[in-house]
Amino acid sequence: MSSKVLDDIAPALTENLRDGMTLAVGGFGLCGIPTDLIKVVRDSGVKDLTIVSNNLGIDGKGLGLLLENNQIRKVLASYVGENNRFMQQFISGELDVEFVPQGTLAERMRAGGSGIPAFYTATGVGTEVAEGKPTANFDGRTYVLERAILADIALVHAHTADTAGNLVYRRTARNFNPVVAMCGEITFVQAESIVQPGMIDPDIVHTPGVYVTHVTRAVSPTEIEQRTVRPSPAAADQKEV
Repeated sequence: MSSKVLDDIAPALTENLRDGMTLAVGGFGLCGIPTDLIKVVRDSGVKDLTIVSNNLGIDGKGLGLLLENNQIRKVLASYVGENNRFMQQFISGELDVEFVPQGTLAERMRAGGSGIPAFYTATGVGTEVAEGKPTANFDGRTYVLERAILADIALVHAHTADTAGNLVYRRTARNFNPVVAMCGEITFVQAESIVQPGMIDPDIVHTPGVYVTHVTRAVSPTEIEQRTVRPSPAAADQKEV
């Protein structure tokens, strides 16, 4: 089996980028975001992008880099988050934003990767989320039809990958990454560790390699959006004395 690992993923990713395309991007805030891949997109200069992601990180980090570089035209997200520029561009009408309930966003991407064109959900019925969308009644309850999301390119961060593209995520950094990996026509992955086939127990694979096109080793350090600490037990004991 040929390896999907690229020492330098930038040329392959840049070659596939074009203006006006749709990118699905994993992460939640700064947790589990594909920072290296986002920087490649920024450096490519492509514009008028539609971004599908839970939110756009924070100012100057994550997808905020593309926002500050005026490369994003439309966003499908469930949360404006801590990004002030995102909020300003949304309020001013400069950015086209489609708010999607968080579970619906995940399911729309999962459906896209599973070949399911649409599905019904009760979430959003009777709100602006359902405006202009078909509805149907099942067992006495109204549901709204949501279309699947199929992105031109998916950008993913994993903890471990093997050279065949099988992926394992770490704890909350998994978040949207598995469904993002599924819904991309082409999926690029950065992984903290890359191993040989057979070194990942098949029972713990989160994303099968069939969904993955290229893998590279992650180099950017993990960043923390909101650092939360507590006093050490020793410090607490000294304070009580």
